[in-house]
Amino acid sequence: DSELKAHEKTWFAYIAYDIDLFEEASIANLTASIIGNVFGMKAVQSLRLEDMRIPVAYLKTFQGPATGLVVERERLDKFGRPLLGATVKPKLGLSGKNYGRVVYEGLKGGLDFLKDDENINSQPFMRYRERFLFSMEAVNHAAAQSGEIKGHYLNITAATMEDMYERADFAAELGSVIVMIDLVIGYTAIQSMAYWARRNDLLLHLHRAGNSTYSRQKNHGMNFRVICKWMRMAGVDHIHAGTVVGKLEGEPKMIKGFYKTLLDLTTAHDFAFGLYFSQDWASLRKCVPVASGGINAGQMHFLLYYLGDDVILQFGGGTIGHPDGIAAGATANRVALETMLLARNCRMDTLNAGKSILEEASKHCDVLASALKTWKTTSFDYNSTDTPDDQLERAHARHVDRASEAATTMSAETVSTTGGAAAAPVSLSDL
Repeated sequence: DSELKAHEKTWFAYIAYDIDLFEEASIANLTASIIGNVFGMKAVQSLRLEDMRIPVAYLKTFQGPATGLVVERERLDKFGRPLLGATVKPKLGLSGKNYGRVVYEGLKGGLDFLKDDENINSQPFMRYRERFLFSMEAVNHAAAQSGEIKGHYLNITAATMEDMYERADFAAELGSVIVMIDLVIGYTAIQSMAYWARRNDLLLHLHRAGNSTYSRQKNHGMNFRVICKWMRMAGVDHIHAGTVVGKLEGEPKMIKGFYKTLLDLTTAHDFAFGLYFSQDWASLRKCVPVASGGINAGQMHFLLYYLGDDVILQFGGGTIGHPDGIAAGATANRVALETMLLARNCRMDTLNAGKSILEEASKHCDVLASALKTWKTTSFDYNSTDTPDDQLERAHARHVDRASEAATTMSAETVSTTGGAAAAPVSLSDL
């Protein structure tokens, strides 16, 4: 079918698997079949997993997010706005005491969270116990001063599960409300820590470190929306999912599709956002998307427009890099957010008038004025490598209807783009 070709020698393939082929509640077993040896076949020059529809009967075997958005807001007593955070910078090289100072200054300035970065674990310059102790001292001090519930994402990523459990237990002993892991630890380790987080009543943050090695290119690997689905099933509470306006990969419609995958109770098929299938999430809790990487206070109106309220906005350099200091950077971000929320509640056109609204607010807030002056029109205006295939919408809609009719309610469906002469459109059911 010529309409199915994204370009020469490329096709969509629809495949349905019987539910009995998969072990219950196992991301590892699911992925072994879906992205296993088929990606290494000589006959296929390239292959990309674009999306999956997972039957309710199989979804119900997974616990889903350990805490979820609703309970997290109740626990933190923060409603009606995005949560604000920042990543400690420099990410490597600080002593424990100086690391704790950065955490304290950011929280004191008005942020809800500070965060370890993906590669801060337990290095010679700062062992994990030292980092945990100084960070939690900062959290408790800032919370006592502000009267707000504060937190710091303590990265418990380690070489073995035994080490991760030890670090997680220590974080819980110190009274942390949240721990953090990296995607690179693997699916089984992620699920194991999600079970631990639910048992111990802690939030679990996932940094998506490593995902772009297989999710960024359109001709091979898998789309990040599939990772979003698997991680919501696995049980993480937060996952980095793109900013639209920041320094990392992210086309606006694709990012919106990721957010819908993480937050919707029922995700509707919408090819414009890259959502190939509808998905009933079987009452699994919402996973909170995190926007992080190259964002600053001057972009607040864009962030609210594209990402909404149910998101965590993390300004690393946009906080730490403020010319008046870390606390000033945090305050500038908090004031920018509160300003845009007030303007929105007054039914102002925050998207088009956002810049002037922030400039007016900066007349009454010196630290916001400094932030706007520092970053001015800083942007990362590069074309995204992963974009929706809009020209295929009609053809896809016809074929997904065909696949839906063929597949039973007890089958898992995938859609892949394939390249090479051996590839052809296919719709299989109950293999």
